[in-house]
Amino acid sequence: MKYLFTTVLLITAFSISAQEYYLLVGTYNSPKSEGVYVYRFNSTNGNATEISHVKTSNPSFLAISPDEKLVYAVHEDADNNGKGGEVASFSFDKSKGMLTFINKQSSGGDHPCYVAVDKTGKWVFAGNYTSGSLSMLKANKDGHLDPASTVIQHEGYSVNSERQNSPHVHCTVLSPDNKYLYVADLGIDKIMTYAFNAKKGTLSNSRAGYIMTEPGSGPRHIAIHPNGRFVYLIEELTGSIVAYKDFGNADLQELQTISALPPAYDGPVGSADIHVSPDGKFVYASNRGESNTIGIFKVNKETGTLMPVSHISTLGKKPRNFNFDPTGSYLLVGNQDSDEIVIFKRDKETGLLTDSGKRISVGKPVCIKWISTK
Repeated sequence: MKYLFTTVLLITAFSISAQEYYLLVGTYNSPKSEGVYVYRFNSTNGNATEISHVKTSNPSFLAISPDEKLVYAVHEDADNNGKGGEVASFSFDKSKGMLTFINKQSSGGDHPCYVAVDKTGKWVFAGNYTSGSLSMLKANKDGHLDPASTVIQHEGYSVNSERQNSPHVHCTVLSPDNKYLYVADLGIDKIMTYAFNAKKGTLSNSRAGYIMTEPGSGPRHIAIHPNGRFVYLIEELTGSIVAYKDFGNADLQELQTISALPPAYDGPVGSADIHVSPDGKFVYASNRGESNTIGIFKVNKETGTLMPVSHISTLGKKPRNFNFDPTGSYLLVGNQDSDEIVIFKRDKETGLLTDSGKRISVGKPVCIKWISTK
């Protein structure tokens, strides 16, 4: 009996350990935050415990290397003249859950708001919002970043004179085959596509194409379905989601445009983030303005089109970024203006979210990423 009891305890302990992950949170500097925070998150019960944090300036977006040993963060900063911005590199110690600063380089533009790393782990891409440019930096094996080897400046404007008088790059997303870079530019109403060669370290704008979006829509973030066949775009200025079919070679065909907002909502629009659930069954989108909601949409597995399921309150203000835990059991929403991450339990069959009652108190949370504990 004693042997059986001990075995049960060991199995239970292993099960709990197997369901624990590191949660990394990027923030804007505020009286309640000062950098990147690391938590241990339990996907069995939704509990989160702070392990460490590292001081760094306005790390509003993070990217994790494929081997999970390195973390890259933008410094969404500028000097007194509104110029500048950086990408910083950190090593991550899984045994301690701690970040250690390695180095930083110019992002090749002003106010970088997005960073991504390719599947080889050798190349880092930054999107600069204010200057409307993007850059590619080489990441060495030890995590040191070289100065940007490529900087591409977008040109143009669109119909919203307040928000679109110049380019504003808002995301840099790699295709599943690692051969193309999708760049959503809010200022010029385009998704730019660039050919990427990881072996040669080239990002080609000579073969660049683009997809026009509705004038005044303000394309912001892109999510790619796990099957690689469908791409979803959230438009900040109109609050719309556009579904595309991906034919490969960055050839996107528009399938559908649907509002991310609740049906009766008529207040200010400011849609922000979009993600496909790990099982590929649902798309979720965050709405700021005065909506403060997450829209939930069911994916037609054959056509990729979306059907509205529900809209739920984020129980806070200004839900900029959100993300699923690695098991898909929880959805964590960073409410930027209420200094809190709200943890929702997710029904994998219906896609619906319910408040778990769990919260993470942190100032200006704006990016949520994950690293395994093993």
